[in-house]
Amino acid sequence: MEKKDFEAWLDNISITFLSLTDLQKNETLDHLISLSGAVQLRHLSNNLEILLKRDFLKLLPLELSFYLLKWLDPQTLLTCCLVSKQWNKVISACTEVWQTACKNLGWQIDDSVQDPLHWKKVYLKAILRMKQLKDHEAFETSSLIGHSARVYALYYKDGLLCTGSDDLSAKLWDVSTGQCIYGIQTHTCAAVKFDEQKLVTGSFDNTVACWEWSSGAKTQHFRGHTGAVFSVDYNDELDILVSGSADFTVKVWALSTGTCLNTLTGHTEWVTKVVLQKCKVKSLMHSPGDYILLSADKYEIKIWPIGREINCKCLKTLSVSEDRSISLQPRLHFDGKYIVCSSALGLYQWDFASYDILRVIKPPDFSNVSLLGFGEIFALLFDNRYLYIMDLRTEKLISRWPLPEYRKSKRGSSFLAGETSWLNGLNGQNDMGLVFATSMPDHSIHLVLWKEHG
Repeated sequence: MEKKDFEAWLDNISITFLSLTDLQKNETLDHLISLSGAVQLRHLSNNLEILLKRDFLKLLPLELSFYLLKWLDPQTLLTCCLVSKQWNKVISACTEVWQTACKNLGWQIDDSVQDPLHWKKVYLKAILRMKQLKDHEAFETSSLIGHSARVYALYYKDGLLCTGSDDLSAKLWDVSTGQCIYGIQTHTCAAVKFDEQKLVTGSFDNTVACWEWSSGAKTQHFRGHTGAVFSVDYNDELDILVSGSADFTVKVWALSTGTCLNTLTGHTEWVTKVVLQKCKVKSLMHSPGDYILLSADKYEIKIWPIGREINCKCLKTLSVSEDRSISLQPRLHFDGKYIVCSSALGLYQWDFASYDILRVIKPPDFSNVSLLGFGEIFALLFDNRYLYIMDLRTEKLISRWPLPEYRKSKRGSSFLAGETSWLNGLNGQNDMGLVFATSMPDHSIHLVLWKEHG
């Protein structure tokens, strides 16, 4: 058929086809398909695939595409990225989607960073780390060897671990290298705290001492307690040092002179923890920025105003049982907003503004579990066998790590958490360094460290 005659025939057929009912159109198509050969059927198949497909991500406005993508879970989104370059480009550009995915994993979000590709990469990094935690593969271990007697006192800060021992020495270690930076002769150490220049030690000889790292010299000696000093804290700005003792008292000292400014009484058990911290909330008794002193014994947590008044009154006493049937553990957490302490009944969290109990968290078999660290997203816990990470949003244990037979002590500080900023949310930078340290029966220090990202 000539081209001109074919075009005229096609026009007539098209006009007639459009006038048919849907049923008649379908019958016409069925008849034409039955008359077609392999070449026509292949042509029909190829064109139908193109005609039937509609790429909604390509056709929709970008804002509407982002809205729809928000309903998909991150794993599905990653699969969708493989559909085409266009899909990958659109999905990778959705900042909010990846930020939300990171938040759901317990990741810290800096809203000032608006680069969508950055957040997709952060998510991929986050999903790897969370899988390592779930599979119990996020950590590794090492040991510090150098003491010749029991190590009782531990304190960690900025990548450095201080250890105080019955061998009458204190050592400062670089956790990343395992090297001892300083080693000085001291007394028996029940508690240690340090900064760049000095070390403060509480001792079983009932005294507190201040030492200079560079020379090992004792620069101050604080005498007055009649029992072992289990906890110390200090603040250079206030020129104050506080100590908690087995003599049931808390003493407040002038850090620079060693003068005892105040002796706080009221405890009826060994004072195993003192914390000097700025308040971050307002209440009837304190304002943000005020320094607050917390002291804890086996049954009670006492809150004191910090100052140089002789007749210092306890602001509040917290406990979990009036009849003292339930004891508290000495690892007290206070961040200026919340007080958290562990007991045989579970983790107790108090609101510092009102002193009300906000919640009690009871993981399975909690009677043997102790608190190491408590944040906005995660808590770090341990018992005789494992180190645990709890997601505080669900109160579920999401990871555990086996621990060796460490040297156990109900009263002291023979174990501690390392870096704790990740407890407020991981960010891909704070999941490195020390997680946990404990002293061993052979006088070494067992370290649990974050593995590097895969």
